[in-house]
Parts: sequence; structure tokens; C-alpha cells
Amino acid sequence: MSHSQWEKKKYKKAASEGKTSKLYTKLVRMITTEAKKCGGNKDAPELRMAIDKARAVNMPNDNIERAIKKATELGEAMEHITYEAYGPAGVGIVIQALTGNRNKAAQEIKFILSKNGFALGAMGSVTWNFTKTENHWKPNTFVTVSEEDANTLMALVEELEDNDEVQEVFTNAE
Repeated sequence: MSHSQWEKKKYKKAASEGKTSKLYTKLVRMITTEAKKCGGNKDAPELRMAIDKARAVNMPNDNIERAIKKATELGEAMEHITYEAYGPAGVGIVIQALTGNRNKAAQEIKFILSKNGFALGAMGSVTWNFTKTENHWKPNTFVTVSEEDANTLMALVEELEDNDEVQEVFTNAE
């Protein structure tokens, strides 16, 4: 294998490991929160679902067990927060976050939105157009967007999802 081939593989591997690490971080937060709610009972449906999600992406059992143990010890309280914003072409964006520091999460999300030319909306400004199901926000109506706006929206959603605090992002783009 030549030097340049090795360099290409090294960069691809680093990018892949970075994505895996971010995903594991989000899943550990989810497991920790659910384990706190149920006192570490692995038979609780919410904790079972979080563990199943972690196993689906091949998270090591040690990481899962550590997250549950950490949750049952005294520590920072994690909370679910829903943020709302409007994106390109008036697309509604619902941002689900899981954080131990509400102010930090809000500032990071505000920064990402403002950097892309958007802002947080008031509580209820977007969610009125969505129906909350068990784990998702389902849009009641859809907004048709141009290809350019769709690309802008995709870039914004990817940047939001790259943030450690953000668990999921939902839109009503068609």
C-alpha cells in the first residue's frame, strides 16, 4: 500500500470514528437519563429501548453498563428540552435536546441557528403544527421547498445533529 493510499484510509477512518463517538455520546446520555428515571431497572420499557438503540449500533456492553451505573449514583440531572425554530422557506424545525446544562444547550443551538441566518422561536411557535407521538414529532402539514432551500435545511439539520446536546431534529419539509 502506498503512502497516499494509507493517508486516505487514515482520514476516512478518523471521520468514521468521530461520527461513531458522537453517536455513542448521545446514546450514553439517553441511557443515563432513562436509567435515572427508573432507578436502573433494565426491564423498564424506556431504558430497554435506549439499550436496544445502543446495541443496534454495536455499542460495547461496558459503555452501556457504565452509563447505567453512573445514572444510579448521585450526579448531574439530565433533562429533555424541546427547542423550536423556523428554517428556510418557513419550514418548522423541532429540536429535541438532552442536557445537564439548559443554558449551555440553548446557547449552542442559538449559535448554530444564527450562524445559518435563523433564530429560535417562542415556545409553541412551531410545535402547534406537529403531533407528538411516543418518540417523535410528526408534522400535521408540510412545506414544499426548493432544491436550494432543501440543501440549506439539510446542512442546518446536520450541524444541529452534530451537537452533543441535540438528540433529534424534526422538520415539516416535503
